[in-house]
Amino acid sequence: MFEMDGAMSLYLVWGAAMLFAGVLGGIMAGLLGVGGGIVIVPVLYHFLTTMGVDESLRMQVAVATSLTTIIATAISSTRSHYKKGSVDIALLKHWGPAIIVGVILGTAIGGLADGRVLTIVFAVVALIVAGNMILVKDRETNETKNPPKSVWAILGVIAGSLSAMMGIGGGTICVPVLNFLGYDIRRAVGTSAAIGLIIALPGTIGYAMSGIGVDGRPPFSIGYVNVLAAALLIPMTVLCAPIGARIAHTIPRRALRMCFGLFLAITSARMFYDLLS
Repeated sequence: MFEMDGAMSLYLVWGAAMLFAGVLGGIMAGLLGVGGGIVIVPVLYHFLTTMGVDESLRMQVAVATSLTTIIATAISSTRSHYKKGSVDIALLKHWGPAIIVGVILGTAIGGLADGRVLTIVFAVVALIVAGNMILVKDRETNETKNPPKSVWAILGVIAGSLSAMMGIGGGTICVPVLNFLGYDIRRAVGTSAAIGLIIALPGTIGYAMSGIGVDGRPPFSIGYVNVLAAALLIPMTVLCAPIGARIAHTIPRRALRMCFGLFLAITSARMFYDLLS
């Protein structure tokens, strides 16, 4: 009876954590165009640790489940940004194929790699991006650079593969890249929200297939995707993504960059702490 009560309490805490992560992830998705994965992955990782899931599987489950929630979040966030005219459709058509290639590559690596490798990738990339967003001043000009198609292709493959390995919607990589190329931060955020769907859909399918039959996964999982966690996360992220999108269009651009950078720095520090502890 005690063991049953303990298990019930653990699942109640798990459920509350998923709802909280869904609210915060949804707001961040709309605010920063990141799909919410930058919030959801660390929360999932922490509670999978608490539940005793093997260390070699925690990150795969967290990444796969995060990508599943991003499908719904990206649709909600993109709709909000599109209404405000900040989604660049031409850029999506131009950059999308290379990103999809990267997602396929990243999902294949993520499904086979040790979870600790994915944790290191997540922490290092998040720290680099945080430094860029905090230290590099926002561009005051709307003049955009137009690199060769080969450069766009390389950037797309890198963004897609890293995003699939990290369980994020693409904004963590794509927002800084687009802003560096001269895109307004709000336009970069809105377009990256749409890129999240391009990343999340094939990524989810890939992780669901590669995790079939793997021992040690938590209950209610399809491959590496935990259906129970996704069912709790998705409604909250969808409801809260439009709130974040509205905030993104009311605060100064520099404040938006600082918010993005500080949050990533904190997330990266937490992941490094888990690796070293």
